[in-house]
Amino acid sequence: MTWQRAPWPRAALPWGLALTMALAGPAAWAQDEERNPADPFEGFNRGVQSFNDGVDDAVLKPVATAYRNVVPQFARTAVGNFFGNLGDGWSALNHLLQGKLEPALNMTLRMAVNSTFGLGGLLDVASEAGLERQSEDFGQTLGVWGVPQGPYLVLPLLGPSTLRDATGRIVDMQPETAPRYTHDEAVRNGALALNVVDTRASLLGATRLLDDIALDRYSFLRDAYLARRLNQVYDGNPPEERFDEPK
Repeated sequence: MTWQRAPWPRAALPWGLALTMALAGPAAWAQDEERNPADPFEGFNRGVQSFNDGVDDAVLKPVATAYRNVVPQFARTAVGNFFGNLGDGWSALNHLLQGKLEPALNMTLRMAVNSTFGLGGLLDVASEAGLERQSEDFGQTLGVWGVPQGPYLVLPLLGPSTLRDATGRIVDMQPETAPRYTHDEAVRNGALALNVVDTRASLLGATRLLDDIALDRYSFLRDAYLARRLNQVYDGNPPEERFDEPK
């Protein structure tokens, strides 16, 4: 088995992740030649995923399960609609940055309709009117602009990503810190916590399915994430290449 230092410089990583990797030691930077070339930090990534799984099992999953069992379905739907509506404006901007004028207009109209006639986004009136959600994030925008995806990364608490998507997340988190329109820090933090719990509750079924079918949970999540992101960047028509090839 031959080990070598991965070619991506630490300076290219978000500073918090670079610090974590430095503390993890040289093994975090090692690459097994037989492993997926898109995942040079597999040893580090597996450690972070184990940490994330531990936090999920101890905190997020129990809270999300209680939330699902206690809060009625219509209320959970309203919460999901509300936060989805907040993200629709950001999706519209990303469509525009990618030069996709029609989707940008549709998403702008969708947000306007739900904000006006959907009780501030609690009701998804726009979908019933034929304005379906077409979500986009800044990581996808960077991909459309030709930015290479870089190595696969598992981020603490945030989960699967790549160097490109991790950079995009920094930008995405600015509009996602809604409701930014309130100056009450307690309200903002409560809203963000509710968004996290509601999102996790919506994934409970997928988690059970994943536990049942995945022989190697880490590899399954990695390959599924990279394939999904490639498909999203190319709007469902990716080039004929392996999604795990280095970019």
